[in-house]
Amino acid sequence: MNVLFLTIGRLKDINAPGIYTDLLRFFHQEGHEVYVACSREKKHNLPTEYKNENGFHFLRVKIGNITQCSTIEKGISTVRVQGQYIRAIQKHLRDVRFNLVIYTTPPITLLKAVQYVKNRDGAKTYLLLKDIFPQNAVDIGLMPKEGIRGALYRHFRRQEKKLYAVSDRIGCMSPANAAYLIRHNPEVDPNKTEVCPNTTDPIDRSCTAEERETIRKRYGIPPDKQVFVYGGNLGKPQDIPFIIECLQACRDIDQAFFLIVGNGTEYGKLERFIQDRKPGHVKLMPELPKTDYDQMIGSCDAGLIFLDHRFTIPNFPSRLLSYMQAKLPTLACTDPNTDIGDIVEEGGFGWKCESNDAGAFRDLIRKICATEHSDMGEKAFDYLNKHYTSQLAYTTIIRAINEKGNI
Repeated sequence: MNVLFLTIGRLKDINAPGIYTDLLRFFHQEGHEVYVACSREKKHNLPTEYKNENGFHFLRVKIGNITQCSTIEKGISTVRVQGQYIRAIQKHLRDVRFNLVIYTTPPITLLKAVQYVKNRDGAKTYLLLKDIFPQNAVDIGLMPKEGIRGALYRHFRRQEKKLYAVSDRIGCMSPANAAYLIRHNPEVDPNKTEVCPNTTDPIDRSCTAEERETIRKRYGIPPDKQVFVYGGNLGKPQDIPFIIECLQACRDIDQAFFLIVGNGTEYGKLERFIQDRKPGHVKLMPELPKTDYDQMIGSCDAGLIFLDHRFTIPNFPSRLLSYMQAKLPTLACTDPNTDIGDIVEEGGFGWKCESNDAGAFRDLIRKICATEHSDMGEKAFDYLNKHYTSQLAYTTIIRAINEKGNI
């Protein structure tokens, strides 16, 4: 069948590892024709283009700038995205009839493009719900719900509900995520929601003792410490001031070393903390190429997840998958609404604490450094193979769509 994946991400290389590229490659492996409509921002000075890349059909749509630009420019560009995608599909994919459209949140700004293809082709539609917007922005103080400024929230909330309505099936990241969706959107039929988690190819990215020594030496990581690594976005959702508080609370734990790798709007706060305090137990690095990052974390001892305690929506960060591939246990320091901490504990491959208590975090770090936990990495990899593979996501989507009628 013909499958259309809609995203405003760039998706530069279909062979690069990632939750979406891994899934799309599995669709292709199973004999489906895969079409990807993705963005190409104005600043790159490239036109809208349609081409075949290694057997995948790519429609790269020229849009306005939505990253590293002013709020006004981003707002104008975001409003125009839907029309630009529809016109590109009309021009370059007018003779293709799609059986299935897959799309994700964030964002919710491709609603009209989804509606257009569904109405034109009678396509089935599957939403991969990776974020619940605009409530996530409200939770961390980025968007008010009331007053004149609340008009923006109300607009996006209407768009969110329309996106749920146009979706034949909604795949949620975890049981708590699915329960939240139904509880706060009673008009959504519970029968069209299911758990379709973040998934990846289950590749063993763990290190041998010799590789571990070499990698740590390359990146200036102490060879004799318990290394706790955080990799990924460093923005408002992670509550960087609390991360700094946790790092300070652990400064007297001799065996603990913290490696933080990534980028984001709050990176500068961590950088200033490192420059001012010069903590000997912390190393901060900018984002690495995916291949280098995956190799590096295999030399560490445990992964870290941080989520702002104010979140009411159950987030489930995909960085967990990288830790599991590297056979690392995970310490989830999160709000009380997400179930990621419950899952790592119940699966026997991690620990949890709430992200408003640096003392509790410190006590867990001290406990982890003092106990043997080497078997937890194997449990993490086993859990990955049972619950978070691209094949599982593919099977879930195909089964769900076939229930809506033959395609």
